[in-house]
Amino acid sequence: MKPPFRADQVGSLLRPAELVEARGKARRGEIDTDALRAVEDRCIADAIRKQESIGLQAVTDGEFRRDWWHVDFLAGFDGVEGYVAPLVVGFRDTEEQPPMIRVTGKVRRTKPIFVDSFKYMKSVAKQTAKQTIPAPAMLHLRPGRSGISRKAYPDLAEFWRDVAQAYRAEIADLGAAGCTYLQLDDTSFAYLCDENFAGALAQRGDDPKKLAYTYADAINAAVENRPAGMAITMHTCRGNFKSTWVASGGYEPVVEALFSANVDGFFMEFDSERAGTFEPLRYVPQGKKVVLGLVTTKFGQLEDKDTIKRRIDAASKFVPLEDLCLSPQCGFSSTHHGNNLSQDDQWKKLERIVEVAREVWR
Repeated sequence: MKPPFRADQVGSLLRPAELVEARGKARRGEIDTDALRAVEDRCIADAIRKQESIGLQAVTDGEFRRDWWHVDFLAGFDGVEGYVAPLVVGFRDTEEQPPMIRVTGKVRRTKPIFVDSFKYMKSVAKQTAKQTIPAPAMLHLRPGRSGISRKAYPDLAEFWRDVAQAYRAEIADLGAAGCTYLQLDDTSFAYLCDENFAGALAQRGDDPKKLAYTYADAINAAVENRPAGMAITMHTCRGNFKSTWVASGGYEPVVEALFSANVDGFFMEFDSERAGTFEPLRYVPQGKKVVLGLVTTKFGQLEDKDTIKRRIDAASKFVPLEDLCLSPQCGFSSTHHGNNLSQDDQWKKLERIVEVAREVWR
């Protein structure tokens, strides 16, 4: 089966204690980059073996080499940097907030960003090695126009052209390294479903409805001329940071723009009432896959099998069962902090997804 798979995952995994300790030592200058990488390699290999042992056909490196799901990649482009700034609409129930992104100069991809990391992952994986990267919208969503240098980009059209070219270069090199499964993580669509968040964007001068199409167009430009044989999916959720969230609201406001993205499958969050109903799935283009994020990564309680099956059945009223798959609603550790559940909880949830998928799709 071509990706996405019946039992799939979003990508990030809780960091093992050994890795957390090593990254702390590296930050304090107690070990060098080679020593840190050796620990990362060992933890990634262990995580891949665990993923394969429970029956996942797509395995990831758990994003173990990153602190933040988006900043570590985007800051790899020339002209892009992360920084700490107050957020107008931030994560609930936590004072700490993820860094912001700003564009200070021309966006260029002068060196590979995640290609070497992918090569190692593929070298130790027996199943399909899945690479995840943030989508282009993450360069614009939070800061907006004020976060993009007017000196470098008096015209935003030029900015989006440069971003697309930078992404195409990274995707081409990932393909040359043997990547056949790429996922673009794009929270923008789900965030734009939230009235408060969309209202904040409108106040700064953006039109949320137009932005949704701008971000879909950015994906389409980024994946133009994709390597032959590479499946590309997109994941969207309402925020995932230390088990907290940013947005709520069903997909109706953005669904047509969302499904205009030229990808093979859509990972969509449906683990709580915050995500709305399955009715927006009626717009899914024929032949596209939808990966139902029915298993939450925000707390450890294990979902009941029959409940998951009933929800898959409900979704199949809008999308044929053969075009549906199952996954968690997000990663378990989009940032180095991780969500508020245990390693044991994490693996039981992934095992449950594999178990249910086998029973539903035989």
